[in-house]
Amino acid sequence: MLSGAVVLGAAAGACAAAAVVEIVGDPRARRRRNRRDREPSARLAGVTALLVRLGQRAGAPVAHRELEARIAAAGAPLNLTPADVMALKGATALAGLLAGLPLFASLPGRLGFATLLCAPAAGFLVPDVVLARRARRRAERIAQELADVLDLLRVAVEAGLPVGRALAEVGRRTGGDFARELAAAAARMELGSTRAEAFDALVARCPVPAVAGLAAAVSRAERHGAPLAMALEALAVEARADQARRLRDEAARAAPKIQLVVALVLVPAVMLLVGAVLMQSLAPGS
Repeated sequence: MLSGAVVLGAAAGACAAAAVVEIVGDPRARRRRNRRDREPSARLAGVTALLVRLGQRAGAPVAHRELEARIAAAGAPLNLTPADVMALKGATALAGLLAGLPLFASLPGRLGFATLLCAPAAGFLVPDVVLARRARRRAERIAQELADVLDLLRVAVEAGLPVGRALAEVGRRTGGDFARELAAAAARMELGSTRAEAFDALVARCPVPAVAGLAAAVSRAERHGAPLAMALEALAVEARADQARRLRDEAARAAPKIQLVVALVLVPAVMLLVGAVLMQSLAPGS
């Protein structure tokens, strides 16, 4: 049978391990999470397609333009259209209703009725929450890539490439979400879209202020002959300043989190370890 000292020592080790994981984190886990955000798995795609078909058969309402903007900001995951998302919302609302029925039968009084009403509403909002989370993480990745991509685009423009060719070359030679969107904008122009339409789509799919500044700079250069390279250099400098400011803010927010982890996890781990040593030393026959 385990002694009290061994149990306390094991608890101390578990607390210390949890603290280290919370403070340091796992870079590989973050990379896996970013890959999941960029490329949904085949299983998720299958489940989403099944829910979309279910919502379409149930007669989900027609989507509005704001939903189309949210889908574009999220990168149009799984090539979903607004009608598909509305069908998905109807299907998740139905799933929430079915999940709430057992709780309605088991919970007492008005709590069961409240659960039965809230479960479909929560299910209806799940796709909105997923889209907002995906759009936020995608905007963070684009903001991190922005300065380097803008510098490469400036170099391409200074080398004499036209805007469409510069977008295509930077998008082809650079990885990341923003570079892929630049390549997609160049492809739209090659397929016959006007430059304004291509940049409007770029701004919708990259909801970052500097991208809107890039579209405005290209428009000014086309309309008034303003030097585009200088505008790109200024946007890159501003993007780097924003990135440095975000890093400082994250560092300032990290200090209280570390203190909280130390107070709630590491200190109890040390106290448990001390208690284990005391119990072992005070045990009979030690």
